[in-house]
Amino acid sequence: MKNKPLIIAPSILSSDFSKIKEEVGTIKDSGALWAHLDVMDGSFVPNITFGAKFIKDLRPHTGLYFDCHLMVNEPQHFIESFVDAGCNSLTLHVESTQHIHRALQLIKSFGIDAGVAINPGTPVSMIEPLLDLCDQVLVMTVNPGFGGQSFIPSALKKIKQLDTLRKEEGYTYLINCDGGINKTTVARVREAGVDVAVTGSAFFKEQDRRRFVQELIELSENR
Repeated sequence: MKNKPLIIAPSILSSDFSKIKEEVGTIKDSGALWAHLDVMDGSFVPNITFGAKFIKDLRPHTGLYFDCHLMVNEPQHFIESFVDAGCNSLTLHVESTQHIHRALQLIKSFGIDAGVAINPGTPVSMIEPLLDLCDQVLVMTVNPGFGGQSFIPSALKKIKQLDTLRKEEGYTYLINCDGGINKTTVARVREAGVDVAVTGSAFFKEQDRRRFVQELIELSENR
């Protein structure tokens, strides 16, 4: 999968919500194909962001792939509302529910992509029984809940494990990473096996966001 260009997924968590339509427009203008949507409930993670209505209201204004990351407890109760809001994928944390297998099956029953995420303290072994259901696996490279954190290097080992499992078992999931991704770290995660890189504050602080996206892709190719 690494022969395909790295997918850059700017996270709107770091955007200015008072002008969110314009901010999402800059994602499209940058050449990025995905928008990463961090949904937080103030319980599973120590922060609150937005819900399905926010996404539903935003959906008509862009054709970007909506990569929705549910950082909420018992996410199975909210799946249908986020599907109806127009998400293209839903990624759930293995730590957030005792019924993660059933929840992933439910997502796929709606015809959208299903993903599973793991926190920095969670081993890959926790999700091995789920990998045949996954369209993507999200490795948290920071502790979830806030933007602007520093990259956790030990996550690279888990990315490599997932890449090895994919090759050995013939899985087709994409490997996604979220947290601390910038021009310094992007080549490291790409080399480890990442296909999708979420970038938040590093993207939105840039004046020339198109150039930033191109630099990330170039750096990932020159690893």
